[in-house]
Amino acid sequence: MIGGQYDQAITDFNKAIEIKTGNPYYYHRRGIAYMNKGQYDQAIADHSKAIEIDPKFALGYIGRGDVYLSKGNYDQAILECNKAIEINPWRVQAYITRGIAYGSKGQHDQEIENYNKVFEIDPRNASVYLVYNNRGLAYLDKGQYDQAIADFGKALENNSLYGQAYYNRAYVYYLKREYDKSWDDIKKAQDLGYDIKKAQELGYKIPAKFLDDLRKASGREK
Repeated sequence: MIGGQYDQAITDFNKAIEIKTGNPYYYHRRGIAYMNKGQYDQAIADHSKAIEIDPKFALGYIGRGDVYLSKGNYDQAILECNKAIEINPWRVQAYITRGIAYGSKGQHDQEIENYNKVFEIDPRNASVYLVYNNRGLAYLDKGQYDQAIADFGKALENNSLYGQAYYNRAYVYYLKREYDKSWDDIKKAQDLGYDIKKAQELGYKIPAKFLDDLRKASGREK
C-alpha cells in the first residue's frame, strides 16, 4: 500500500469498526495503516484498543512493537514482542521485529537468535528471504564474512529477484578482496534494476564510497 491506499484502508476499517466495535483485528489493521502513514500516536492507540478488547491478542502487541521500532524506541519494541511471544510463541513476526530491534541496539547475538527462531518455527514463511538477509547483515557487523555470504545466498535462493542481497554480498566479497565476485554480484543487482545510490539513500548498510573503493582496489571500472 502507498499514499491513498492507506487512507482507503483506514476508511474501510472505520466502517468495519462501526459495524463490529468489539473486533480487535479491525483496530490492529487500522493501526498498521496509521503506522505506514507515519501517524504513530494513532497507530499505538489502535493497537492498544485491540489489546484492551482482548488482552491475549498477540497481534496487538506485535503491531505496537512495530510502531515503537519505527519510532526508534527499541527497548519498548522488545518488551512488546516479549509479551506477544509469551501469549503465542509461534508468531514469527514477533521474533522478526524483536531481532531487528536487537540489531538496531548493536546486540547481534540476540538478533541472530531471534532470526534462528523464525527458521525453526516457519522455514517457508513468505518473508524468509528478508530474514536471511537481515541475519547476513548481523553476521557482517560481527565480522563473520563467510556466514554473511552464506545467508545472502540463502536470501537469493528464496527470492532470486531480491537485488539488495546481491549488493550486500558484493560488499562482503569486496571486504574479502574477492573483487571479481563482487563485480559479478553488482552486475546481477543492476540487471534487476537496483541502483546502489538509491539503496544507500534508503539506509542500507552499503558505504557511500563502496563502488569507488572497489574500482581502486580491483583496478576495474565495472
